[in-house]
Amino acid sequence: MACVPVLDPSFVPAVLWNRNYRTSAQERSDSRELDLALVRADGTAFRWSSPILPDTVEHFGSTLRYVERVLKFLLWQKGGSRVLISGAPELVPALAAIYGPAGAREFDSNFIGGKIFGEPLSFSVATRGELPSESADAIALGRHLGGCRIGFDLGGSDRKCAAMIDGEVVFSEEVVWDPYFQSDPDYHIEGVQDSLKRAAAHLPRVDAIGGSSAGVYVNNEVRAASLFRGVSEADFELRIRKMFFELKERWEGIPFEVVNDGEVTALAGSMALNENAVLGVAMGTSEAAGYVDSNGSIRPWLNELAFAPVDYRENGPLDEWSGDEGCGVQFFSQQGVARLARLAGFEFGNMPFPEQLVEVQTAMKAGDERARKIYETIGTCFGYAIAHYADFYEIRNLLILGRVTSGEGGTIIIAEAEKVLMTEFPELRIKLVVPDEKTKRHGQAVAAASLAAI
Repeated sequence: MACVPVLDPSFVPAVLWNRNYRTSAQERSDSRELDLALVRADGTAFRWSSPILPDTVEHFGSTLRYVERVLKFLLWQKGGSRVLISGAPELVPALAAIYGPAGAREFDSNFIGGKIFGEPLSFSVATRGELPSESADAIALGRHLGGCRIGFDLGGSDRKCAAMIDGEVVFSEEVVWDPYFQSDPDYHIEGVQDSLKRAAAHLPRVDAIGGSSAGVYVNNEVRAASLFRGVSEADFELRIRKMFFELKERWEGIPFEVVNDGEVTALAGSMALNENAVLGVAMGTSEAAGYVDSNGSIRPWLNELAFAPVDYRENGPLDEWSGDEGCGVQFFSQQGVARLARLAGFEFGNMPFPEQLVEVQTAMKAGDERARKIYETIGTCFGYAIAHYADFYEIRNLLILGRVTSGEGGTIIIAEAEKVLMTEFPELRIKLVVPDEKTKRHGQAVAAASLAAI
């Protein structure tokens, strides 16, 4: 590792670990080829293949770690519930145990399998010929600007909403709310309805509504979202899962589309830049991500990179939800800032993460070297993470935003990330982009408003 994170020197970049493993396999005459298919119940399939070391006791541990970490990435990047493996049958029972009941990745299995795709994760041995072909159609959403539209974005601390006429924003506002621990479904549903009504008051009519929100949304249905963590499971199923269908009915059935906020972030960036192959990463309450492919389309992927491993060290920082080590949320979010603040010497006690971020930003403005080291560390780790993401995405432009990246701290993050890319990965031609002020103010809401075709 040529660039060492100043506050986190034990960081082990996933991209370097993976490449070292693949190089070791490629250099041997007795290496094997592993082919993996990640399949959903509806037949949507994703493929991944790699050379791996021979099937020996000596190499079993490193091969299992390599494949398991990549699988964890694929589960949260693309999503699926059925894992078929060709070329390494000895890994199947080991992976099934890791992702099974009482296994280390039980959370991922329950969340991805049961909560999102409606069935437990399963693992099977297959021949290469039995593996399904890659099949994942692009989603034709966005870039519709005509008519009178409302766009909204639901975050952990505020609701953003804008009214738009033929692509021009005529009204926008942010309303503070606190959704995380609200148990009443009506708090959430009526909160969104309130924002929509306030925006509609500035339009002669409403032709379409589009929204973005943290979480997993499939065909406008809420599958999983931390915003609703305070709602009981019964109330979630009864009211929240179909809340946007209920809201659509209130608005007389007009076109109404809701997708993950990361996808809308990437779409907003793509529209503003007039570029494709855009990965958007927002460092805020969590790490949100979205992707617009080289054809300018949104893919039917999860892109939940907060849960994707970027650090392969043993005993690394733990994700509070999954209990896994080295996931992106512990580096590229308010949680990541709080973790590094302790290492930098700040004593914030039980102060909420958003307030800790404000304190670090204030210290940065005052020239506190401890705060600078926090941002330098985030930037170095992010540079390696970008290279890791590039192993799974075609990226020409990487859009960076979120409250963690505001102010001088964001400039430091980008500079350190670019240093890593130039030093370690000169073959990558990825442009790091910060949205302009117009895009920051209105881009997310405009892109959300453009989701639905009239």
